[in-house]
Amino acid sequence: MVGKLFHESVLRKEAVSALAVKPDGIYIDATFGRGGHSRAILEQLGSGGRLIAIDRDPDAIEEAFKLQRQDPRLEVAHATFSQLEDLVESKDIHEQVDGILFDLGVSSPQLDTAERGFSFMRDGPLDMRMNPTKGFSAAMWLNYAKENDIADVLYKFGEERHSRRIARSIVATRETRLILTTNQLAEIAKQANPSWEKDKHPATRTFQAVRIYINKEFDEIEHGLTSSLSFLRKSGRQVVISFHSLEDRIVKKFIAKQTKGDNFPRDLPVTSSMLNPRLKPICKRIKASADEIENNPRARSAVMRVAEKIA
Repeated sequence: MVGKLFHESVLRKEAVSALAVKPDGIYIDATFGRGGHSRAILEQLGSGGRLIAIDRDPDAIEEAFKLQRQDPRLEVAHATFSQLEDLVESKDIHEQVDGILFDLGVSSPQLDTAERGFSFMRDGPLDMRMNPTKGFSAAMWLNYAKENDIADVLYKFGEERHSRRIARSIVATRETRLILTTNQLAEIAKQANPSWEKDKHPATRTFQAVRIYINKEFDEIEHGLTSSLSFLRKSGRQVVISFHSLEDRIVKKFIAKQTKGDNFPRDLPVTSSMLNPRLKPICKRIKASADEIENNPRARSAVMRVAEKIA
């Protein structure tokens, strides 16, 4: 059932174009999902090309293996961003990768499958793990975490202005009954949120924050972006699609830092040639077209950034 859920990859044409796929190149799709981007990359590759697809979600990996059986150019690995460097080393392709694509955040099938616990729109067990076989679920954490820790997570990862009020309500609720379902958490956030944002469910920021924390998403993004510098070849492309401002901020700062180069004290007589910049931006940020947003409303918040390794 899960594998049949519809998922339309956002900015598919733009992402593949940004990778500047070479027929005999080596590419990594770091977030296979349901394979939309991977299929588009394979269409551009020749018989000597290679595509390595990874994902931390077992359902996504199941779909990836189905595609692999149809196309031997595809290699599949069940892994996280933080395992990328070890994976590349095991394949002996250090500084040989021509491009890597990161499609961040949660996928449509994850949101649409109630049993995964990602969505406040569908009642299900409060899980939220990208890989349900690893770590602790959202329910486990919310029912035992300290109130201040919950509030800090809601504020840091969801930019929730009412984080203290919502955390207090979560703790008060669990004193009488465990919080085990998405509907329970959504209702708590809804009741504790005194001012609703226009066109946004009052539980949106709470669910985003808890999901990011449970999956260590920001740590994984940092790991992935940094490690890719070690295995991309010179002129290799780094293409990143993010879906909210916190993700995009990490990507933007990373590219800016690697474009500027090493951070020397201001009073040192350093020339630009000594700064050792690693990346150069290829273009300004790219957003989905009006047509794509009309066909796929989840594309409206997508932002793509592209950088090329120069050293």
